[in-house]
Amino acid sequence: MTDQQQPVVEPLGFLAPAPPTVEPAPAPDATWELRGGKAWVYLSNPKAGLRRPVILSDGFESGPSRLDQLWAALERGDYAFVTELRQRGYDLVLIGYDERSASILDNAETAIQAIRSAIQERSGDAPLTVGGFSMGGLVTRYALAKLETLRMDHQTALYLSFDSPHRGAWVPIGLQKFAHFLTATPALSRQINSDAARQLLWRHVESVEAEPAEDALRTEFLAELERVGSWPKVPRLIGVANGTGNGVGPGVPPGEDAVTVSGGWFAGTALYTQAEGEKQLVAQLKGQFAEKEVRTTGLPALDGAPGGTLETFGIAGDRLELTGPTEVTHRSVCFVPSVSAVAIGDLDDPYSAVDALHRESSDLDDFLLAETNEPHSHMSRTLGEWILERLPQ
Repeated sequence: MTDQQQPVVEPLGFLAPAPPTVEPAPAPDATWELRGGKAWVYLSNPKAGLRRPVILSDGFESGPSRLDQLWAALERGDYAFVTELRQRGYDLVLIGYDERSASILDNAETAIQAIRSAIQERSGDAPLTVGGFSMGGLVTRYALAKLETLRMDHQTALYLSFDSPHRGAWVPIGLQKFAHFLTATPALSRQINSDAARQLLWRHVESVEAEPAEDALRTEFLAELERVGSWPKVPRLIGVANGTGNGVGPGVPPGEDAVTVSGGWFAGTALYTQAEGEKQLVAQLKGQFAEKEVRTTGLPALDGAPGGTLETFGIAGDRLELTGPTEVTHRSVCFVPSVSAVAIGDLDDPYSAVDALHRESSDLDDFLLAETNEPHSHMSRTLGEWILERLPQ
């Protein structure tokens, strides 16, 4: 049996776990059909209509947005954000996309339609709040900036980013290469090579043989963002990070085993946490008829950096466990470093203690970091209440 015939379950990808089974979301008060997606509207007072819109964009994954999962993340976790939002008299508009891994620039056109629809449907003249989670913060950042460049009034007073990778996101290089190595599961490679992933990731590899670098699509996206002014100038800019500001990461040491496979089709495969320095071993990939050693040079130890975490190694280990005995030592690593989420530093120095930096050096007008390094896009009471206190009156 060849690698192409190995019995590996086709997953969604390494950038999110398989979607959990969640209770259905309540029916929205309205659904707007948009080119490239849709928006689900939840009113604080259905009899009064849309009055004080808070527009939030979905983030990155493969496939279409799923309302049930969006609702569960916002409402059924540690903090009932939607309930609190509506009790304060605000209306929620959730933007979903037909394909979340499509280009940020394409999905921004869908976000622009949602903003225009909110202005058209709104009763009164209360200003909008517009933002998003993870990639959704970049989608709406670009959408608002583009509208200003076109001299179109977006009537937005507040822009909000929630753990958005303004300076880039991180997926371990060994894991990216492993996605391309697994030819029996092309969905993994397709996700890593999707337009949005190429635009989001600070360093990307498009194949097993490629060297980590800023992808051409990311370079083009950053140039296009700069062309529209980089940030919207009219609204106040705020953001929250799921990572800490004290420079202390989630406790993932560099250069250690993360995933090891001791049996089955991929026996001998091992993934290691990223370490600094020359020719650092980050993966030993083995199949029935192929093997590849992966080393990196000049990359920081990003897996253990402070930031919003993702179970990238854990997801990989769960997939590999289906093929043979697998041990996962470090399930979660940094995905969006704190310095990226609050736009105050670059990923070549991800351990900067944001709390010690001048807040004015951030591109945001105001921001809050988490008390501990939390899962990426986690809605905690601390972050949720801070956001609600800053919504336009």
